[in-house]
Amino acid sequence: MEFTKWQGCGNDFVLIDCRERELADYGAFAKKVSDRHFGIGADGVLVVLDSNRADYRMRIFNTDGSEAEMCGNGIRCFARYLRDHGVTDRDKFTVETGAGILVPEIVRQDGAITGVRVDMGEPVLAADEVPVTGYGSGRAVDVPIEVAGSDWRMTAVSMGNPHCVVFVDDLASVPIERIGHLFETQARFPKKTNTEFVQVLDRTHLRMRVWERGAAITLACGTGSCATLVAAVLTGRSERAADIILDGGTLHNEWAADNHLYMTGPAVEVFSGTVEV
Repeated sequence: MEFTKWQGCGNDFVLIDCRERELADYGAFAKKVSDRHFGIGADGVLVVLDSNRADYRMRIFNTDGSEAEMCGNGIRCFARYLRDHGVTDRDKFTVETGAGILVPEIVRQDGAITGVRVDMGEPVLAADEVPVTGYGSGRAVDVPIEVAGSDWRMTAVSMGNPHCVVFVDDLASVPIERIGHLFETQARFPKKTNTEFVQVLDRTHLRMRVWERGAAITLACGTGSCATLVAAVLTGRSERAADIILDGGTLHNEWAADNHLYMTGPAVEVFSGTVEV
């Protein structure tokens, strides 16, 4: 099967176009090709499919074979693939995801593509819809949580997938490698969670590192960057538009007046090839 390898802020993906040939087990395929020693190497697999609800459909599979509802960096790469490989001749189109129908738009400067802007939809703040237990249908904003024997404060946000945003004074001192999995599997999150650790640099610049559900530490998380901005605004830490500085690059996000999150960032094809399935 032909594939292309993509990265958005260092969050990297193997993309396969399955509109004409579907695989029997996408999860097993993702586990195989995502392995960085015995496979192609990636944070996950993006699958291009036809849709009867939107122009195209995107499925996302993590390195552990589980399926994610949505991936912000992934949808930018997905959009660039569609445009660059002639699947569409439009710069704006709709994509069906597990988090609903989203709208990516190719960004150009002097005619050249410089990135992708995505309408990521509205954040979900009702705790039982994130989901996080213990707060009913109310919001879990700046609330206590115990992880690894320590007390933390978190804000729960869903961008179609669950996020636990934790603000810290010194990001470099947080042992994400040790505690990330413990946040992911904390009992309050029945579907597990992505966790963003965030240091506020100023009101328009937020430094974020992420432990992704099903993928561990990655260089970037697009939905996580959106959840981070929402949490920062709700707790009075930032303006409604800010740069989210990740290990792999920077995303510019805006929580607009229409309550939608708009994320703008790069998407780059790294190489292409074929792989046995």
